[in-house]
Amino acid sequence: MSTLVVKSQLIDGKLVAAETTFASHNPATGSLLGHAPDATKADAETAIAAARRAFDTTDWSTNRDRRVRCLRQLHKALDEHREELRDLTIAEVGAPRQLTHGPQLDEPIGIVTYYADLLETYEFTEDLGETASRGQRHHRWVEKEAAGVVAAILPYNFPNQLALAKIAPALAAGCTVVLKGAPQTPLTTLALGELIAEHTDIPPGVVNVLSSSRAEVGEVLTTHPDVDVVTFTGATTTGRRIMAAAADTVKRVFLELGGKSAMIVLDDADFTKAAMFAAFTICSHSGQGCALTSRLLVPRDQHDRIVQLVAAGMERVRVGDPTDPKTAMGPLISEQQRDKVDGMVQRAVEAGARLVRGGKRIDPGWFYEPTLLGYVDPDSEIAQEEVFGPVLAVIPYDDEDDAVRIANHSKYGLSGAVHSADEERAIRIARRIRTGTFSINGGNYFSADVPFGGYKQSGIGRESGRSGFEEFLEEKAFGRVVAPVEQA
Repeated sequence: MSTLVVKSQLIDGKLVAAETTFASHNPATGSLLGHAPDATKADAETAIAAARRAFDTTDWSTNRDRRVRCLRQLHKALDEHREELRDLTIAEVGAPRQLTHGPQLDEPIGIVTYYADLLETYEFTEDLGETASRGQRHHRWVEKEAAGVVAAILPYNFPNQLALAKIAPALAAGCTVVLKGAPQTPLTTLALGELIAEHTDIPPGVVNVLSSSRAEVGEVLTTHPDVDVVTFTGATTTGRRIMAAAADTVKRVFLELGGKSAMIVLDDADFTKAAMFAAFTICSHSGQGCALTSRLLVPRDQHDRIVQLVAAGMERVRVGDPTDPKTAMGPLISEQQRDKVDGMVQRAVEAGARLVRGGKRIDPGWFYEPTLLGYVDPDSEIAQEEVFGPVLAVIPYDDEDDAVRIANHSKYGLSGAVHSADEERAIRIARRIRTGTFSINGGNYFSADVPFGGYKQSGIGRESGRSGFEEFLEEKAFGRVVAPVEQA
């Protein structure tokens, strides 16, 4: 993309600029990509007021047919502008082109259709029948209705997927939304707002899309009394602050946070297959995925053999220009993130981990070599803290129970994986790991219809699937007198 990209915010149905802007850079080159509006506290308050008015005074929350129609319009707009979004995602997110044909773009577009289809068939009323109480018979039922105004706050790593996984179910449920993109990838999220404004009949105020580099904007979204639900994806430290900020108004909070997921290779596994899977997984989007398996647990007597197989797999990962269809791994999002990753690797080596390969920066741009660390202490920083980079920590274990213990020895519980020649054995192990998602022998659970979320400090609630839709619903119970109880 040779010309600078300039985007507008969507507030109350209008595409508007801000008084000031901030820069977005191409992480593959470090060059300036474009400018995004730097929303202020006042902009956020205006967007919240618009969302509140749209929820309280229009039929958006009650008109199912209208919501279905608008969601299908949004899907059509995304589909028709797919290639423009692809180019922007590659340029701003640093995602390899081949990844945009999966979870970075093409698969997320299908999320909108999934929720439009679900909305057409979902039963918002449940009949609980009659009961006798206090000398009368009572008919009871439950109705589900939209939870209200939603503040949705995104990270930088998968902006298309995460934006659509939040707004599609929220809109289907009848909520109104204020969506804030990550400051590292504002242009990609603002492009979604432009499509909504220009190609759908979604009423003014129902969706508002902001970009900002100011912490005060996030604070407004998480504390404002007119916001009913906060959905946030990002670091656990930030999630804790959001929980605290939302407490004063007792908002519903849905958090999808960090992970330090373990892949267990059992002693009967196909080591070559498992090693290739581990190598390519940690290099996916340069390791910038909360559910990626960044700990590899291997039998102690097979450690060196498996490490060499993983190293060989990493050698096959093509790192470079994300616009090249053959590239498998692009850059990290920023120089700051690369510094963080490099610092954690250097400290791991100082603490006794063996650097098998990688551990170096690649210039120009913000690239980092696929990095493999062996004989990692399960209590060390590199084994306990989220790196968010292409760094795999290999930890030896003694037996099955030891492997399970190490896998569960984490404040996180987002995902995991196991490889074994005996599938039933693998499933038994998987059921002992306290995580919200799990892969068996390379199986892929991630899809629009599958609930995604974690245990422990990996979050609260579930995104995607029917569960993700119901995060945005309230339940109201009714009872009415039918007749007096007949006397015997």
